[in-house]
Amino acid sequence: MIPLRDDVPSRSIPFMNIALIAINVFAFIYEIGMGVGLERFFQEAAVIPRLYAGEDGRLGLIDAASSVASGDLSKRVLASMFLHGGWLHILGNMLYLWIFGDNVEDRMGHVRYLIFYLLCGWTASYAHILSQPDSIVPSIGASGAIAGVLGAYMTLYPRARVVTLIPLGFFTQLVRVPALLFLGFWFLQQFLSGALSLTARTAETGGVAWWAHIGGFAAGVTLVWLFQKPRRRPTRRDAWWNERPRARRLRAGP
Repeated sequence: MIPLRDDVPSRSIPFMNIALIAINVFAFIYEIGMGVGLERFFQEAAVIPRLYAGEDGRLGLIDAASSVASGDLSKRVLASMFLHGGWLHILGNMLYLWIFGDNVEDRMGHVRYLIFYLLCGWTASYAHILSQPDSIVPSIGASGAIAGVLGAYMTLYPRARVVTLIPLGFFTQLVRVPALLFLGFWFLQQFLSGALSLTARTAETGGVAWWAHIGGFAAGVTLVWLFQKPRRRPTRRDAWWNERPRARRLRAGP
Protein backbone atom coordinates (compact mmCIF):
# COMPACT_ATOMS: atom_id res chain seq x y z
CA MET A 1 0.00 0.00 0.00
CA ILE A 2 1.34 3.41 -1.02
CA PRO A 3 0.00 6.46 0.85
CA LEU A 4 -0.67 9.52 -1.29
CA ARG A 5 -2.19 12.02 1.15
CA ASP A 6 -4.34 12.28 4.25
CA ASP A 7 -7.45 14.35 4.96
CA VAL A 8 -6.18 16.19 8.06
CA PRO A 9 -5.29 19.83 7.31
CA SER A 10 -2.41 21.43 9.18
CA ARG A 11 -3.08 24.70 10.98
CA SER A 12 0.51 25.87 10.69
CA ILE A 13 3.36 25.71 8.20
CA PRO A 14 5.47 22.61 9.07
CA PHE A 15 8.83 24.40 8.95
CA MET A 16 10.67 21.69 10.87
CA ASN A 17 9.25 18.82 8.83
CA ILE A 18 10.23 20.60 5.61
CA ALA A 19 13.70 21.24 7.02
CA LEU A 20 14.15 17.57 7.95
CA ILE A 21 13.15 16.49 4.44
CA ALA A 22 15.56 19.04 2.93
CA ILE A 23 18.46 17.85 5.09
CA ASN A 24 17.81 14.24 4.10
CA VAL A 25 17.71 15.16 0.41
CA PHE A 26 20.90 17.25 0.59
CA ALA A 27 22.66 14.45 2.50
CA PHE A 28 21.65 11.96 -0.21
CA ILE A 29 22.95 14.24 -2.94
CA TYR A 30 26.21 14.49 -1.00
CA GLU A 31 26.36 10.67 -0.85
CA ILE A 32 25.93 10.41 -4.61
CA GLY A 33 28.89 12.71 -5.11
CA MET A 34 31.19 10.58 -2.96
CA GLY A 35 31.54 7.81 -5.55
CA VAL A 36 33.83 4.97 -4.49
CA GLY A 37 34.40 6.55 -1.07
CA LEU A 38 30.79 6.03 -0.05
CA GLU A 39 31.30 2.55 1.43
CA ARG A 40 34.12 3.77 3.65
CA PHE A 41 31.99 6.73 4.71
CA PHE A 42 29.19 4.37 5.79
CA GLN A 43 31.68 2.37 7.85
CA GLU A 44 32.64 5.54 9.70
CA ALA A 45 29.23 7.23 10.01
CA ALA A 46 26.63 4.45 10.23
CA VAL A 47 25.52 2.47 13.27
CA ILE A 48 27.28 -0.92 13.33
CA PRO A 49 25.95 -3.00 16.25
CA ARG A 50 29.01 -5.27 16.53
CA LEU A 51 31.19 -2.31 17.48
CA TYR A 52 29.28 -1.96 20.75
CA ALA A 53 28.92 -5.62 21.70
CA GLY A 54 31.32 -7.51 23.94
CA GLU A 55 33.92 -10.01 22.81
CA ASP A 56 31.29 -12.75 22.91
CA GLY A 57 29.06 -10.80 20.52
CA ARG A 58 26.42 -10.15 23.16
CA LEU A 59 25.07 -6.90 24.48
CA GLY A 60 23.04 -6.48 27.64
CA LEU A 61 20.58 -3.70 28.40
CA ILE A 62 22.98 -1.83 30.67
CA ASP A 63 25.86 -2.21 28.22
CA ALA A 64 23.69 -1.04 25.32
CA ALA A 65 22.49 2.00 27.25
CA SER A 66 26.06 2.91 28.10
CA SER A 67 27.17 2.46 24.49
CA VAL A 68 24.33 4.50 23.03
CA ALA A 69 25.04 7.30 25.50
CA SER A 70 28.70 7.40 24.49
CA GLY A 71 29.90 10.20 22.27
CA ASP A 72 30.94 8.03 19.33
CA LEU A 73 27.66 6.18 18.99
CA SER A 74 25.62 9.33 19.54
CA LYS A 75 27.39 10.89 16.55
CA ARG A 76 26.81 7.76 14.47
CA VAL A 77 23.12 7.67 15.39
CA LEU A 78 22.66 11.31 14.43
CA ALA A 79 24.54 10.92 11.14
CA SER A 80 22.86 7.64 10.17
CA MET A 81 19.39 9.19 10.58
CA PHE A 82 20.06 11.39 7.54
CA LEU A 83 21.72 8.82 5.27
CA HIS A 84 20.04 6.51 2.77
CA GLY A 85 21.05 3.54 0.67
CA GLY A 86 19.31 4.32 -2.60
CA TRP A 87 16.57 6.20 -4.43
CA LEU A 88 13.72 3.93 -3.33
CA HIS A 89 14.96 4.13 0.26
CA ILE A 90 14.90 7.91 0.47
CA LEU A 91 11.79 8.42 -1.69
CA GLY A 92 9.77 6.03 0.44
CA ASN A 93 10.94 7.57 3.70
CA MET A 94 10.37 11.15 2.56
CA LEU A 95 6.90 10.31 1.22
CA TYR A 96 5.82 9.01 4.63
CA LEU A 97 7.44 11.93 6.44
CA TRP A 98 5.76 14.45 4.12
CA ILE A 99 2.29 12.96 4.54
CA PHE A 100 2.29 12.29 8.29
CA GLY A 101 4.92 14.61 9.75
CA ASP A 102 3.19 17.95 9.22
CA ASN A 103 0.19 17.05 11.38
CA VAL A 104 2.36 15.69 14.18
CA GLU A 105 4.43 18.88 14.13
CA ASP A 106 1.20 20.87 14.19
CA ARG A 107 0.18 19.19 17.45
CA MET A 108 3.62 19.45 19.06
CA GLY A 109 5.12 22.70 17.84
CA HIS A 110 8.32 23.09 15.85
CA VAL A 111 10.96 22.63 18.57
CA ARG A 112 9.14 19.86 20.40
CA TYR A 113 8.67 18.02 17.13
CA LEU A 114 12.40 18.14 16.36
CA ILE A 115 13.31 16.78 19.80
CA PHE A 116 10.64 14.10 19.48
CA TYR A 117 11.93 13.09 16.03
CA LEU A 118 15.52 12.75 17.22
CA LEU A 119 14.53 10.80 20.35
CA CYS A 120 12.55 8.34 18.24
CA GLY A 121 15.57 7.89 15.97
CA TRP A 122 17.81 7.33 18.99
CA THR A 123 15.42 4.74 20.41
CA ALA A 124 15.18 3.01 17.03
CA SER A 125 18.97 2.61 16.86
CA TYR A 126 18.97 1.31 20.44
CA ALA A 127 16.37 -1.32 19.51
CA HIS A 128 18.31 -2.34 16.40
CA ILE A 129 21.55 -2.79 18.34
CA LEU A 130 19.80 -4.94 20.95
CA SER A 131 18.13 -7.10 18.30
CA GLN A 132 21.27 -7.66 16.18
CA PRO A 133 24.29 -7.16 18.49
CA ASP A 134 26.54 -9.35 16.32
CA SER A 135 25.73 -7.62 13.02
CA ILE A 136 28.58 -5.96 11.15
CA VAL A 137 26.30 -4.40 8.53
CA PRO A 138 26.10 -0.57 8.68
CA SER A 139 22.62 0.65 9.55
CA ILE A 140 21.42 3.88 7.93
CA GLY A 141 18.16 5.63 7.20
CA ALA A 142 15.50 7.85 8.72
CA SER A 143 13.06 4.94 8.97
CA GLY A 144 13.32 4.58 12.75
CA ALA A 145 12.62 8.26 13.42
CA ILE A 146 9.82 8.31 10.84
CA ALA A 147 8.32 5.20 12.45
CA GLY A 148 8.05 7.31 15.60
CA VAL A 149 6.17 9.95 13.60
CA LEU A 150 3.81 7.24 12.33
CA GLY A 151 3.17 6.01 15.87
CA ALA A 152 2.38 9.55 17.00
CA TYR A 153 0.08 10.14 14.03
CA MET A 154 -1.87 6.95 14.68
CA THR A 155 -2.31 7.99 18.30
CA LEU A 156 -3.37 11.56 17.51
CA TYR A 157 -5.47 10.94 14.39
CA PRO A 158 -6.77 7.35 14.47
CA ARG A 159 -9.91 8.26 12.50
CA ALA A 160 -8.14 10.24 9.78
CA ARG A 161 -8.40 8.89 6.26
CA VAL A 162 -5.34 8.06 4.19
CA VAL A 163 -5.76 8.04 0.40
CA THR A 164 -3.90 4.87 -0.52
CA LEU A 165 -2.76 3.41 -3.83
CA ILE A 166 -3.06 -0.37 -3.91
CA PRO A 167 -1.32 -2.09 -6.87
CA LEU A 168 -3.33 -5.04 -8.16
CA GLY A 169 -1.21 -6.58 -10.89
CA PHE A 170 -1.74 -4.48 -14.01
CA PHE A 171 -4.41 -2.42 -12.25
CA THR A 172 -4.34 0.01 -9.35
CA GLN A 173 -7.02 1.00 -6.89
CA LEU A 174 -7.38 4.20 -4.86
CA VAL A 175 -9.05 3.72 -1.49
CA ARG A 176 -9.50 5.78 1.67
CA VAL A 177 -8.11 3.79 4.58
CA PRO A 178 -8.54 4.81 8.24
CA ALA A 179 -5.18 5.80 9.72
CA LEU A 180 -5.63 3.29 12.53
CA LEU A 181 -5.98 0.47 10.00
CA PHE A 182 -3.26 1.70 7.61
CA LEU A 183 -0.60 2.31 10.27
CA GLY A 184 -1.70 -0.62 12.41
CA PHE A 185 -1.21 -2.93 9.42
CA TRP A 186 2.17 -1.30 8.73
CA PHE A 187 3.29 -1.96 12.30
CA LEU A 188 2.04 -5.56 12.17
CA GLN A 189 4.17 -6.14 9.07
CA GLN A 190 7.23 -4.76 10.84
CA PHE A 191 6.62 -6.83 13.96
CA LEU A 192 6.14 -10.12 12.10
CA SER A 193 9.20 -9.48 9.94
CA GLY A 194 11.21 -8.51 13.02
CA ALA A 195 10.20 -11.67 14.83
CA LEU A 196 11.27 -13.77 11.85
CA SER A 197 14.61 -11.95 11.62
CA LEU A 198 15.50 -13.07 15.15
CA THR A 199 15.52 -16.69 14.04
CA ALA A 200 18.46 -16.19 11.65
CA ARG A 201 20.95 -13.88 13.32
CA THR A 202 24.48 -13.97 11.91
CA ALA A 203 27.37 -11.53 11.70
CA GLU A 204 26.31 -10.75 8.13
CA THR A 205 22.65 -10.21 9.01
CA GLY A 206 21.54 -7.15 7.06
CA GLY A 207 18.63 -5.99 4.97
CA VAL A 208 15.88 -4.06 6.72
CA ALA A 209 16.35 -3.04 10.36
CA TRP A 210 12.91 -4.26 11.40
CA TRP A 211 13.45 -3.71 15.12
CA ALA A 212 14.52 -0.15 14.51
CA HIS A 213 11.08 0.40 12.97
CA ILE A 214 9.38 -1.36 15.87
CA GLY A 215 11.36 0.54 18.48
CA GLY A 216 10.80 3.89 16.77
CA PHE A 217 7.05 3.27 16.43
CA ALA A 218 6.74 2.25 20.09
CA ALA A 219 8.69 5.36 21.10
CA GLY A 220 6.34 7.52 19.04
CA VAL A 221 3.21 6.04 20.61
CA THR A 222 4.69 6.59 24.08
CA LEU A 223 6.41 9.96 23.72
CA VAL A 224 3.55 11.68 21.90
CA TRP A 225 1.71 12.10 25.20
CA LEU A 226 4.69 13.99 26.60
CA PHE A 227 5.41 16.16 23.56
CA GLN A 228 2.00 17.19 22.31
CA LYS A 229 0.94 20.70 23.22
CA PRO A 230 -1.75 21.13 25.91
CA ARG A 231 -5.16 21.17 24.31
CA ARG A 232 -6.87 24.56 24.23
CA ARG A 233 -10.52 25.44 23.88
CA PRO A 234 -11.67 25.23 20.23
CA THR A 235 -12.25 28.47 18.35
CA ARG A 236 -14.35 29.31 15.31
CA ARG A 237 -11.25 28.99 13.16
CA ASP A 238 -10.70 25.46 14.50
CA ALA A 239 -14.28 24.54 13.65
CA TRP A 240 -13.78 25.77 10.08
CA TRP A 241 -10.56 23.74 9.69
CA ASN A 242 -12.14 20.62 11.18
CA GLU A 243 -15.06 20.75 8.78
CA ARG A 244 -12.84 20.79 5.67
CA PRO A 245 -12.01 17.04 5.58
CA ARG A 246 -15.68 16.20 6.17
CA ALA A 247 -16.78 18.49 3.36
CA ARG A 248 -14.30 16.91 0.97
CA ARG A 249 -15.51 13.42 1.87
CA LEU A 250 -19.14 14.41 1.27
CA ARG A 251 -18.31 15.82 -2.16
CA ALA A 252 -16.18 12.83 -3.10
CA GLY A 253 -18.83 10.33 -2.06
CA PRO A 254 -18.30 7.14 0.03
